[in-house]
Amino acid sequence: MSSLPSYALWLLAAMAFLGYVLGSVPFGLILTNMAGIGDLRKIGSGNIGATNVLRTGRKDLAAATLGLDAAKGALAVVIAWIMTPPDFSDRIMAVTALAVVVGHCYPIFLGFKGGKGVATGLGALLALSPLTGLVGCAAWLGVAKLTRISSAGALAAFILMPLVTLALYGFSFQTSSKPLAVLLISLLVLMRHHANISRILNGTEPRVPPKQK
Repeated sequence: MSSLPSYALWLLAAMAFLGYVLGSVPFGLILTNMAGIGDLRKIGSGNIGATNVLRTGRKDLAAATLGLDAAKGALAVVIAWIMTPPDFSDRIMAVTALAVVVGHCYPIFLGFKGGKGVATGLGALLALSPLTGLVGCAAWLGVAKLTRISSAGALAAFILMPLVTLALYGFSFQTSSKPLAVLLISLLVLMRHHANISRILNGTEPRVPPKQK
C-alpha cells in the first residue's frame, strides 16, 4: 500500500481529530444531567454508557444514549468518507473509526475517563464495514438475550468482528486498512471490559432483569 501524499496526511490528521472530538461527547452524562438525575459518574458503575444509564431506571434515556453513542461513531466515519478522495478513503476512514472509539473511551472533556466503547464501536464499524457491523450487532443482541449479561454480548461481538473483517477483506493489511482498524478497536473494547471478564469468569457479573409480565 503506497504512502499518503502530504495533503492526504493533513486530511487524515483532521479526520482523526474530528473523530476523537466527536467520540469525546458524553451523551449519557449530558442526558442524565438534563433530566435532573445528577452526575452519572456517581451512579452504579460510574460508567457513562447506556448500560449505566439504564441503572437510573430511565429506559428512555438509556435508549437515547445507546442511539447517540452509536450515531457519533457512524457520523465520524461517514464524514471521513465524504471528505476523502476515493484513493485514500479506506485508510482515512479506518483511522477515523479508531479515533472516535478512543475518544469515547478516553474523552478529553472528562479527564480521559470515559466509557467502554461498545455502542460507539458498533456505530463506527457499521459505517466502516456494514456487514461486519451487522454481524457484531446480531452477536451482541443474541448473546445478551441468551445470557442476560450485556457485557457478554459485547465481548462476543468484538471477538467475532475481527474474524468477519478478515474473511471479507483478506489477511493482508496491504489490501485494506479495515481489518487492522477493526482489530485495534476490538482489542480496546475488550481491554475496557477487563473487570467484566473477571466477573463473568467468577460468576458475579450482574444480569439484566427479565421483563415484567
